[in-house]
Amino acid sequence: MLKIVPDPPHTLHSLEDALIQAAEHAVCALAISQQAMLMQSKSPAAVLMMATTHELESLRSLIEFALIQAQAPFESRTPH
Repeated sequence: MLKIVPDPPHTLHSLEDALIQAAEHAVCALAISQQAMLMQSKSPAAVLMMATTHELESLRSLIEFALIQAQAPFESRTPH
C-alpha cells in the first residue's frame, strides 16, 4: 500500500538547519549594527546602536552554543 502522507523531516536536522540560519542572520545583523555605529558614532542614537551590537553578539553566542548542543551525541549533552 502506498503511503499518502510523507514522513516528517528529521527533527534534529531541522533544528540544526534553523540554528544555522539564525546564526547567519545574527552575523548579518551584527555587521549592519557595527557599520551603523561607524557611520554615526557621534549620533545620540550611538548608545542604542552599541546596545544592539552587544545584544546581537550575545544572541550569536547563544545560537552557536545551541547548535553545538544539537550536534552533540545525545549522551554527551549538557543538562540544564
